[in-house]
Amino acid sequence: MSVVSVKDPISETKMGPEKATQDTKPKKRRRLKVAHPERCIGCLSCMFACSRVNTGRVSLDRSAIKIKTQGGLEGDFAVVVCRACKDPPCVKACPTGALEQKEDGRVVFHRDLCKGCGNCADACLIGAITLDKEKKAVKCKHCGACVAFCPHGVLELEEVTY
Repeated sequence: MSVVSVKDPISETKMGPEKATQDTKPKKRRRLKVAHPERCIGCLSCMFACSRVNTGRVSLDRSAIKIKTQGGLEGDFAVVVCRACKDPPCVKACPTGALEQKEDGRVVFHRDLCKGCGNCADACLIGAITLDKEKKAVKCKHCGACVAFCPHGVLELEEVTY
């Protein structure tokens, strides 16, 4: 999505020319990208880092990124993580508003509003949302903790213009 810059003399008068110009600049946010899935060796470092950084404890159950095997130990590994959908079905499926889409497109999870119904997990097309042992949704917030701990450069944070 791109932003078209249009000069509005009324806005410039109210806010000053600096503020009006600042508001028309494209805005950016970070999004996790599985850049090199073929490099994944299934070490789970990303999962441990995610849960530790975001929950304060090491728990594969509370990791928002999942590493799954495809065909046992001799098969490939699949990295399952939120892809930051433009029109996220998880938000629409949540009856309590625990998942909220912000103006910049990111989806924020409000743990205190989650009732554990699992509708968001069912709605996620790639299975990136799971429920933990407390029946609360676990969803990536694109913080990049997993990127820093992946020893093989599988993951990257990319800037997205909205």
